[in-house]
Amino acid sequence: MGIGAGESLWQACIEQLAQEMPEQQFNTWIKPLSAIVSDDLSKVTIYVGNRFKLDWIRAQYSSRIAGMLEKIYGQNIPLELALAPRDNLPRTGFPSSGGQRQAIEEPPDLVEEKILQGQRNRLNSALTFDTLVEGSANRMARAAAMHVSDMPGHLYNPLFIYGGVGLGKTHLMHAIGNRLLANRPLAKVLYIHAEQFVSDVVKAYQRKTFDEFKDHYHSLDLLLIDDVQFFANKERTQEEFFNAFEALLAKKSHIVMTSDTYPKGLADIHERLVSRFDSGLTVAIEPPELEMRVAILINKAKAEDSEMPEEVAFFVAKNVRSNVRELEGALRKILAYSRFNQKEISIQLAREALRDLLSIQNRQISVENIQKTVADYYKIKIADMYSKKRPASIARPRQIAMYLAKELTQKSLPEIGELFGGRDHTTVLHAVRKIGGERQQLTELNQQLHVLEQTLKG
Repeated sequence: MGIGAGESLWQACIEQLAQEMPEQQFNTWIKPLSAIVSDDLSKVTIYVGNRFKLDWIRAQYSSRIAGMLEKIYGQNIPLELALAPRDNLPRTGFPSSGGQRQAIEEPPDLVEEKILQGQRNRLNSALTFDTLVEGSANRMARAAAMHVSDMPGHLYNPLFIYGGVGLGKTHLMHAIGNRLLANRPLAKVLYIHAEQFVSDVVKAYQRKTFDEFKDHYHSLDLLLIDDVQFFANKERTQEEFFNAFEALLAKKSHIVMTSDTYPKGLADIHERLVSRFDSGLTVAIEPPELEMRVAILINKAKAEDSEMPEEVAFFVAKNVRSNVRELEGALRKILAYSRFNQKEISIQLAREALRDLLSIQNRQISVENIQKTVADYYKIKIADMYSKKRPASIARPRQIAMYLAKELTQKSLPEIGELFGGRDHTTVLHAVRKIGGERQQLTELNQQLHVLEQTLKG
């Protein structure tokens, strides 16, 4: 594999793991690791900051890392874990005797302190306003988020941010928390996913520790809670969140929430809670437009110490349209392919790295074909897909066509809405949620959708 093969191998391994693992998990446990790969690729030594982390990496991640190295290299490479030397440790890497060196981003003790701080407030310090690319898709949400972080407890309380998967809602939440803590280091801030709040309620119920639960949540200065749609059908959780909501607002603490739909579009959540969600400011994040996708790719490549030529960024952005998460995945594939093969980043290299994705795109189903197929199946006119008519005999097939368009194409919600007679993206989102939810419960609808999907996929 030539000079630099060991370094390329480790870099490719890290980038593949970043693509496959949850971001917080990767940043906490895998990203701080450093490695030395022997010149003949006969052994990989991974250095870990302390004994606790070494034991955890060995138990939870060593087999996965070894499997990834084998997958990339094509044969098994022995893996060894060792404590990182702390004395005279250079910032650029570990001393090695004939092995490749992987740069250390921070001293192990600093990494450890950041992990401990992150465990307290669960914030990812890398997700800031500076690392968020601004565009028309997120401009209003970003401006509101910055206002909240600078003047918590005043305007826009609560702040409710909604949009599809991978558009940057979670990034904004962390950015608010990190900016507030930069201004007020002693502020009590907590970021959690809604499922964690549900889990905390269950534990408090089982252990009869609701006083401690309330002390914890009601004392916060800023609560950042992701994906509140997970509160659906959980009565006790909704009651406790309502109580926490009221307590925090009463003491002028700030609440920021995200969801995949606007407040009134939330299903199976009590009306009094929905009205609270809607009482502050509600803002949407849209799928990023082409220029914003290009900027995201170029900026994220720089953050990885790589340079992506603008023409390559345009090529990728035109082919990856749905969300930022997919853009990041495409970028990681290109960077790993470039480093492992020691080739410059070019459109041709991007084609090779993304060949699986592009082959799917080439077989892509069009929204127009979906509209025609659904109209034929339910015996309505194709024109009814774009019309303003709303009888159930037309509205229902139209919602089904919108659902299939979101499931089977790379089109964004606004793009789908435009193709259905210029409808707003929230109309499409409502249809997707409604049909997706009913599909789980109605056998007849599920069978109809299965037939339509098989017809469209040929």
